Amino acid sequence: MPRFCVNKNAQAGGEHEVHNLDRHCNRLPLPHNQVSLGVHANCHGAVLAAKSHYSNVDGCHYCANECHTK
Repeated sequence: MPRFCVNKNAQAGGEHEVHNLDRHCNRLPLPHNQVSLGVHANCHGAVLAAKSHYSNVDGCHYCANECHTK
């Protein structure tokens, strides 16, 4: 199962992006700006986990596109 993280830094729209660490992504936050979300079957579980840290969460367009809504 893939590993996920959420960016500590919000995007311009205020959302914190969830990233799949097992996919190649040029938009990954630096390690010190990542909150580990552990392993999940898909990005939907990772987004739910990220909502325990931040209320405004979205999937990365590049590595978690199926959860990208904004």
